Amino acid sequence: MLKYSALILALGMAHLSFAQCKTYMIGVKGDTLNCTDYAGMKQGKWVVKTPALRGEPGYEEEGVFKDNKKEGYWRRYSGQGDILAIEGYKYGYKNGISQYFSLQGLIREESWRAVNPEHPYDTIRVYDLKDPDKYDLREIKVEGTTYKQGTWKYYDPQTGLITKTEDYVMDKKVDPFTGRSLEGVTATDTSAVAKKKTDKPAEVLKYEKKNANKKKIRVRDGATGY
Repeated sequence: MLKYSALILALGMAHLSFAQCKTYMIGVKGDTLNCTDYAGMKQGKWVVKTPALRGEPGYEEEGVFKDNKKEGYWRRYSGQGDILAIEGYKYGYKNGISQYFSLQGLIREESWRAVNPEHPYDTIRVYDLKDPDKYDLREIKVEGTTYKQGTWKYYDPQTGLITKTEDYVMDKKVDPFTGRSLEGVTATDTSAVAKKKTDKPAEVLKYEKKNANKKKIRVRDGATGY
């Protein structure tokens, strides 16, 4: 009797699901896939196949649609069934962690933040120009639909080791320790500054500090012509 009741319940739920769909298909596990409701919007679990085109290989995606927008984690596979990507979505835009793979393994991990179309604002830190440790929180309007937010990691797929990291705040690359923008500052620039600070011996730095407020210091450097 219990088994019969459970069967009736399952059939009732399936009928309810079908009733919400204008078009749909039944998957190999008996679940409802590729549902389009009577408003013409995609709902629930979907499998999307993209054929090869102009030399680009085809692929297959699977995930969930909510009111015609991707929601949650979507997986992408090659035509041979190898995993290519796992992408997070919210409001139909990339959100959270997305991972990308080669045949050897993980090659990149991205971090995104989607913008709610009904509330296109976000809170950012505005640093004090005189004191880098002080900042205010300010709400600003975001022009885009999704932006880089957090740490991006790049991997050697064969060893699994991280080869490079980048930190972003609202699409701008920042220093991971201070949160300040690095736009316009190249790796060469930063290394040159660090080298300039550390090239001098401790005795020279001590001497310069001691005489920093003096107008003119004559240093004997071994040159002739005095």
